[in-house]
Amino acid sequence: MTTQRGFTLIELAIVLVIITILIGGLAVPLSAQIQARRVAETKKTLDEAREALIGYAMSHTAPRPYLPCPDTDGNGTEDRANGGACIQTQGWFPWVTLGTAAQDAWGNRLRYAVTDAFAKLAGFSNADSGTFQICSASGCASIDVASNVPVVLLSYGPDGWGALNVNGNTLAQPVSANEKENTNTDFNYVSRSPSRADSASGEFDDLVKWISADQLRGRLCPAGGCP
Repeated sequence: MTTQRGFTLIELAIVLVIITILIGGLAVPLSAQIQARRVAETKKTLDEAREALIGYAMSHTAPRPYLPCPDTDGNGTEDRANGGACIQTQGWFPWVTLGTAAQDAWGNRLRYAVTDAFAKLAGFSNADSGTFQICSASGCASIDVASNVPVVLLSYGPDGWGALNVNGNTLAQPVSANEKENTNTDFNYVSRSPSRADSASGEFDDLVKWISADQLRGRLCPAGGCP
């Protein structure tokens, strides 16, 4: 008569440890893939927002093209004062006004900044230039990415620090100087490669897009600019 031998508790424990290690090894690449997909989705959302702004200006041309004002209260519509000027030139992207996506892939609103001369109802001309600077480090001691930019679009990335979420809550303020630069109300913005919290430059995961004055004029007034 033959006897059947089962697994001992030690053998089962070893098998479970091996399975745990294998699952853990697979989980890291999977989470990285999910994060990469969300970054790609948000970049696409920013590109669509950029095109929506240009489309708005193409349909608002009296007497010259102009851009929408930022949303200041989180309801998705642009906010103008009674005289037509923007209540604020830096705020949230007016997704309701433009009919675009309301949020990035992490459920946060996009930030939108526009130079006042480009959002005034009289429209912008060849003489107008942008007021925002795009740099690779906070303080913009060296303006090494883009200068005199009239439009900036921004997602606060995976950590979302400084963002307004879909529930209307402002998330915790960033710690690193580079991310703080993208939450204040000066004219400087940082665009650079992402970095971890333990890096020398501090954590950074913001996604930044912009439109130059020449790009706007090239799309809206290709025959020779906006008079």
